[in-house]
Amino acid sequence: MAQMTRHRRPRLAQALVEQFRQKIENGELPAGAKLPTEPQLEAQFSVSRTVVREAIAELRSAGLVTPVQGKGMFVSEDLPSTGFILTPIEIQSIPQTLEMLEFRIAIETEAAAVAAYRRSAQQEDAIRNANQEMQRLIETDAPTVDADLAFHMAISEATNNRYFTDALKQFGQRSIPRGQFPTLPSATDRQYLLGVLNEHQLILDAIADQDPEAARQAMRDHLIGSQKRYRRLAR
Repeated sequence: MAQMTRHRRPRLAQALVEQFRQKIENGELPAGAKLPTEPQLEAQFSVSRTVVREAIAELRSAGLVTPVQGKGMFVSEDLPSTGFILTPIEIQSIPQTLEMLEFRIAIETEAAAVAAYRRSAQQEDAIRNANQEMQRLIETDAPTVDADLAFHMAISEATNNRYFTDALKQFGQRSIPRGQFPTLPSATDRQYLLGVLNEHQLILDAIADQDPEAARQAMRDHLIGSQKRYRRLAR
């Protein structure tokens, strides 16, 4: 029972955080608005004081609310100016995402180079097919994370070295960062995704040309660009 309570409490707190985040985003709770008191929130959402306090702590860590001594909790006047608000879970994911990208830069830049001189015609086709599938999904506004992952997996398999593939499999869908950040506008923005597709094409072209150095550089540029985007979120 104690274990169930421990699992249930974070879910309740996160649900409360999401409700307030949405109200802040849509203007229902404008900057400077006062939040209900803890007892009011307990009664309104039928949760314990511990759940309320955990939710408020997450909202504070996200910079969405600010305490005013003796007056209560207020929506922050200085909300993030990015045009979007990351959820607390997304904020917590940033350090792990940066570490994962750092590792991928080390592994996948070399994998692209190896694939460029080892790939078979069938393996080259698999890389091309994955990129074409991603293009189709972008054009239909469908999710692209699986196709993006398939592209990178196809390159690792084209190395004909299972250790490259095993390393990437360790991350699975987590290796495509935007899948972990659904709040980011770029997660579904067609122009951004077409830019990713173009970067993929440069990698594919280098592998097709059997040019290891160009493949290595194209993959490095692709992953470092992603790393820079998520570093900006950490500021």
